[in-house]
Amino acid sequence: MRCRLGTPIRTASPVKPTTSSPVGSAGVTAVGGTAARGTAARGTAAGAGGLGFRLATEQDWPLIWPFWHQIVAAGDTYCYDPAMSSDAGRRLWFGSPPDRVWLVTGSGVGRPDPGAVSLVLGSYRLGPNKAGPGSHIGTASYMVSETARGRGVGRAMVLHSLDQARAAGYRGVQFNAVAASNEYAIKLYLELGFSVVGTVPGGFAHPERGFVDLLIMFHEL
Repeated sequence: MRCRLGTPIRTASPVKPTTSSPVGSAGVTAVGGTAARGTAARGTAAGAGGLGFRLATEQDWPLIWPFWHQIVAAGDTYCYDPAMSSDAGRRLWFGSPPDRVWLVTGSGVGRPDPGAVSLVLGSYRLGPNKAGPGSHIGTASYMVSETARGRGVGRAMVLHSLDQARAAGYRGVQFNAVAASNEYAIKLYLELGFSVVGTVPGGFAHPERGFVDLLIMFHEL
């Protein structure tokens, strides 16, 4: 089991803009909430809640790395090396085809301005859980900027990833390593139709809580 896949939603503190990339309209999801700041990207905000999705490329990594690194360095949700370099993180997050990475962007809340600067509020990756005979089951991982809390970004990413998984022909989505200490993520996943199908006792070394269980969760599509 690759502990890096299907890990819980995690949030990070705000980061300064590093680069920009145009925001398209593909896979737009509208979500309401409170105002947030994040990494800047040019483009238009879509949807009533000012949130939009677009496919990312490795050229977008400078937009993702600041909050991605902060989350991983905390060592309290992901089974990633907290000291991982930017290059190693980029290779891990983008993987290889058919893996796909999405960006969540937004500007104002409730009153999207087509000419406004969009901010990167989060990112998720979706791909096959295993190779060969296991490739019909997908897996996903999500990261949310701390300042996006209260905007429904995490929920929107999970719902968007389920739609994308269906469109890609996956028969289900499996999370291999959800730390039992992340009650918020578990509650969200259960609300959205996932169920706990297995437990690894003490499978995660939490920096404050010690050894906590890792949950395996599944959503049939």
